[in-house]
Amino acid sequence: MQFMFHVKLAKPEGMSNKEFYGLWEKEAAVALGALKAGAMQAIFKVPGKLEVIGILDAGTADDIDHIVHSLPLMSLGYSHLITDITWTPLRSYENWAADLPQLAA
Repeated sequence: MQFMFHVKLAKPEGMSNKEFYGLWEKEAAVALGALKAGAMQAIFKVPGKLEVIGILDAGTADDIDHIVHSLPLMSLGYSHLITDITWTPLRSYENWAADLPQLAA
């Protein structure tokens, strides 16, 4: 099942750019690996903001928890940098369009 995720980050006062963006670099390596492997369909950085949006293929909600907790920010003890994560399940528009004739009747 596909899920859209929207992650918001915050750089704490006193944390150096080297540390913050160095951690983000580790996250990027994992994300790009998932993209190449096909587990992630798309990933985007929101311009001008410390936010990332993507589409992830996960079998279950348990898989999402396992994925999130294996990410460098979480596994290295930096979960406080993540201020919000929103998960939205996605449905194929083709499947929705197939339902419309019955709904419109």
